[in-house]
Amino acid sequence: MGGNEGNAHHPLAAATSGACATIASDALMNPFDVIKQRMQVHGSVYPSIYRCAQSVYRQEGLSAFYVSYPTTLTMTIPFTAIQFTAYESLSKVLNPSKKYDPFTHCTAGGLAGAVAAGITTPLDVVKTLLQTRGTSHDEEIRRAKGLWEAASIINRRSGWKGFFRGLGPRVLTTMPSTAICWSSYEMAKAYFIRSAEPAVAN
Repeated sequence: MGGNEGNAHHPLAAATSGACATIASDALMNPFDVIKQRMQVHGSVYPSIYRCAQSVYRQEGLSAFYVSYPTTLTMTIPFTAIQFTAYESLSKVLNPSKKYDPFTHCTAGGLAGAVAAGITTPLDVVKTLLQTRGTSHDEEIRRAKGLWEAASIINRRSGWKGFFRGLGPRVLTTMPSTAICWSSYEMAKAYFIRSAEPAVAN
């Protein structure tokens, strides 16, 4: 897709790279995300990660760890694709020379994360409802089995505003994470490029 060719702008290559990376990552991390959500929810009775995982497995079965996986992918694929595309686009504007510049990498990374987090907040709200359904005392929520059922519950009870609950905190917590992530990536890339230069010269 041209992502490694010259200094041209390749948004499709960036978006595809991000999407492929998140599909593999979420397959491994989704059960841990379910446990995290269960332990963070108000009134959680789980004293440890092991106890939480054990309780979820015994009461709801293995599928409980992956009931939100399709919804997670529906959120994280656009999130990562938007983030990668936004980062490349912002970097092109802020740092057209493509030289290592910690400030512009950090700024572009933070802004890219903010854009991606804001756009995908509705899907994150749906994902959270599915991941915490086992702790709910509401029978309808406990029976929710997928993206459309969960979205329907949120829309019927809270309207469109319900899909943007937590928008501010989500954006604010994502920005430092993506800023650090992209800064670390660019620092490592610059290091390896510099390390390879003497070898190439010889």
